[in-house]
Amino acid sequence: MSVPKALQMPIGLKVTTVGFVTIWCVIAAFPIFWIAVMSFKEPLDSFASNPLSVLFGPSTRESGKGLSVFDIIIGLSIIYFIYRFAIYHLPKWVRKYSPFNLIVIGWLLGALFVALVVVLVFVVLFPPILSFVNGLTGFLGTPIIGFTTEHYLAVWAENEFYRNFVNSIIVTLGVVTISLSIGTLAGYGLARSGSDMAFWILIGALIFRALPHSVLVSGYLPVFVNSAEYLRPILGEQAPTFYGQPLAVIMVLVAINQPFTIWMLRSFFQNIPKELDESARVDGCTHFKAFRWVIMPIMWPGVITTGLFSFLLAYNDFLVTSLLLDAQNQTMVPAIAGYFNRETTTTDQVEAVAAAVSITAPLFLLVMVFQRQIVSGLTAGAVKG
Repeated sequence: MSVPKALQMPIGLKVTTVGFVTIWCVIAAFPIFWIAVMSFKEPLDSFASNPLSVLFGPSTRESGKGLSVFDIIIGLSIIYFIYRFAIYHLPKWVRKYSPFNLIVIGWLLGALFVALVVVLVFVVLFPPILSFVNGLTGFLGTPIIGFTTEHYLAVWAENEFYRNFVNSIIVTLGVVTISLSIGTLAGYGLARSGSDMAFWILIGALIFRALPHSVLVSGYLPVFVNSAEYLRPILGEQAPTFYGQPLAVIMVLVAINQPFTIWMLRSFFQNIPKELDESARVDGCTHFKAFRWVIMPIMWPGVITTGLFSFLLAYNDFLVTSLLLDAQNQTMVPAIAGYFNRETTTTDQVEAVAAAVSITAPLFLLVMVFQRQIVSGLTAGAVKG
């Protein structure tokens, strides 16, 4: 659709806007791109002073580890088809096969399926097949870029980084599940409440959200440390100590995140006409049934958007997890900080970079899978109907 000439942006403003956006994208994306390149090179290439050596990895290539033209073409083709599947076909499967008609569970299972496919293709199937094919393709099979995954194998297998990954998933899923369960009910109740008390509850939640995280951790810490003594009269000698366990982190992060979740979900519920509730009530639904069967199906974009923000809070948290978890139950972010804080060789430093790159993969996967719901949710929350 053509835009009227009076509303068209001047060419100078267009160039300026595109220029600023491009510069911002380069500044934001360059560190991620660069450490990703470093993580697939030998230490001599990763920390080379010449940027071209870091990009092309001559030492890595000379050691027999590299990607050929054929490898690059096949790899980009597979990435393209996986992307197409995640964008155009996965949503249909989720809507059709979600267990218990819960779209959120369907999306989580769908994201897990895409992640398993990526790992299976690029870690299990891709290397041996292409190694065999490259021997038959002549020039196209000759490595042109140094590339090795040995640092990732060392991080995940030898250093057992998968334990930190499992701990991160436990904490993240716990925070997201509890935050959304409480937030949807509280947000719906506050959105439909006409009393002044709802306003003051929201103001109190906002003040609580503004408190530094260290204040909340300090308040909870004595309770977690002495939890066994508090619970011993009830549970006996088997009373657990919460300190050092993922449950302690989940409780604190839910307390930190819940005010934001309630505020955000309340804004989404306010955009849904109250007439839908009234129609459901006329048809015989209780308040909860109207909420469950009429309002929530419309709310999924908002729930997914809010859930993503809750996920990012729990997944990227450093302060709370580092203070409340012991070494055996550490999540990925403080574990990576431990890599960089100790005296290490250049090989250990590249492994630390590989671990840092590893934690970004689930974030890209989530954004890729949920991008439509995120855009829809943000748009719905930004415009009040």
